[in-house]
Amino acid sequence: MPVLLPVVSRLLLLPRALLSMASGNPPSQPSQASGSNYVPGSVSAAFVTCPNEKVAKEIARAVVEKRLAACVNLIPQITSIYEWKGKIEEDSEVLMMIKTQSSLVPALTEFVRSVHPYEVAEVIALPVEQGNSPYLHWVHQVTEFVPDSSTVP
Repeated sequence: MPVLLPVVSRLLLLPRALLSMASGNPPSQPSQASGSNYVPGSVSAAFVTCPNEKVAKEIARAVVEKRLAACVNLIPQITSIYEWKGKIEEDSEVLMMIKTQSSLVPALTEFVRSVHPYEVAEVIALPVEQGNSPYLHWVHQVTEFVPDSSTVP
């Protein structure tokens, strides 16, 4: 059980971070450099659950290579409890946190659905209202040269 404590403590912070992103409330410390030209909401954090690390790494690498994402964090050992086909299920999964331009979320979703092993893949995205300006600029730079969604398999 002590081995799980660091993972659990990190995951407990996730709802607070998501709530902050979704509500647009500023974090406890200033997050934007003065003179920033960041357009609030132009970057999104998308979340995808995967059945295991192998699948998550394959999808993560593919979305970065296709420039559908600037960065993907893999959060291992989450437990998901959900209803599926009338039955309560409980599974161990890997959570992918994907940073991308908000305009790319439809193409990202389409790609994930095309390669994901689940019948109904979870792909949800929240706009980032504030953050470290150089990082948000980097997300835009890395994902700039993306083909339109009609050319993404």
